[in-house]
Amino acid sequence: MAPRKTKPKVKPCEPCKGTGEVSRTVLVGRKRRSVGQQTGICLGCLGAGEIPADD
Repeated sequence: MAPRKTKPKVKPCEPCKGTGEVSRTVLVGRKRRSVGQQTGICLGCLGAGEIPADD
């Protein structure tokens, strides 16, 4: 019989705080004026919100 599989230990992602999304400021024009924020997936966890825990 095969041994039981254990779940890997995970912790919330630091940059996105476990949400899976991060906000970036949108800049336009030659003077690089800030016009708002845009959200996208977190590149640290690829949108999962969790990263493997270091033991």
